[in-house]
Amino acid sequence: MNEQTFIDPVSLPWLAVEFAPGVGLAALAEPVPGGSIHLAFVEEGTVIPAHTHPADEYVHVLRGELETGGRPCDPGTFWRTPAGTRQGPHVARTSVELLTIRLGPMGEFDGGA
Repeated sequence: MNEQTFIDPVSLPWLAVEFAPGVGLAALAEPVPGGSIHLAFVEEGTVIPAHTHPADEYVHVLRGELETGGRPCDPGTFWRTPAGTRQGPHVARTSVELLTIRLGPMGEFDGGA
């Protein structure tokens, strides 16, 4: 299909993340096989332990205050994490909305990396 498409995030199904209570994801697109562009909502007080992914990941903070790896991240903060690189922990200081692009599968959550 060669046409521009629009997605209303309000109409998207939000999926709970089993290994991270307090996190919800809404898929926007699949830029590469197994990859994802998605919105993530993280409830205030949620902690996602340090972990790795087998694909490069790009994150932009849209709303709220998050701390990742000890660094405060306010709206507008953008970071890139190469495949296999330890990231986090991510701590939601307030409710947070993120735009995340992952260039491959998320893989098994590896909180012990």
